[in-house]
Amino acid sequence: MEVENYRKSLEDKVKERTKELAEKNLSITSSISYAGRIQNALLPLREEIDGLLPSWFILNKPRDIVSGDFYWIARKREKIVVAVGDCTGHGVPGAFMSILGISTLNEVVSKSEYLKPDEILNRVREQVIRSLHQTGRDDETRDGIEIALCVFDFPKKKLQFSGAFRPLYLVRDNSLQEFKGDFMPIGIYDDKERPFSSKELDLKENDTIYLFSDGYVDQIGGPDRKTFRAKKFKQLLTDIHREPINEQKEILEKKHEEWKGNMVQIDDILVLGIRFSER
Repeated sequence: MEVENYRKSLEDKVKERTKELAEKNLSITSSISYAGRIQNALLPLREEIDGLLPSWFILNKPRDIVSGDFYWIARKREKIVVAVGDCTGHGVPGAFMSILGISTLNEVVSKSEYLKPDEILNRVREQVIRSLHQTGRDDETRDGIEIALCVFDFPKKKLQFSGAFRPLYLVRDNSLQEFKGDFMPIGIYDDKERPFSSKELDLKENDTIYLFSDGYVDQIGGPDRKTFRAKKFKQLLTDIHREPINEQKEILEKKHEEWKGNMVQIDDILVLGIRFSER
């Protein structure tokens, strides 16, 4: 009888604890979902992007409810500034960093008299380091942001690019050109802080530009359970760059799901495609 009562008491405690955990989990999930709505509200609206870019798509697949990847766009006079960011971590920590990245870009670009991408990244880095109180000590975290940033002057058919670890791909007439970013992030990296560099490109009709985080190429899948890899990603973009821009997004998403199969998505995924046309 005592054994039976003890067993019953344990069962009741397990049920009570399970109920408490379920309620806490629901509360946490609800809070993160609300945070996700706030994060999405900070991203540019489709209508805004339509008014700024000639032809575009965005493939945005967070690994969790909130994301460490973000995209950003702004107009200043005749220039259009576009950025794709990939923050340290994913989920809630990455989301906090993405909000810092978005707010810092807003502030820097609004106060910049001359829109040079390297100068924008230099100033964003200064403010992020200051905001995170980074000093370079060995015992502090090295949180940071990888960014690909473009300044478009569509009337003059010009594009200036700077990158913090992230590259830019330009596909023209079945040929892909890679423009690499500098080998340093937005944040503390090494003892000697170097200025970012920039590259200027002439745009031609139907050029397609791709900015992206590393989530797509790092996805594990396929028959051998390996990462997708940059080489395969470059070939895929070259193969599809002539397709209608919205269909490119669908193709990329379908290819990702096929590659991933029954594996879990390991990181946030963000790909932004822009096709230049004289409109």
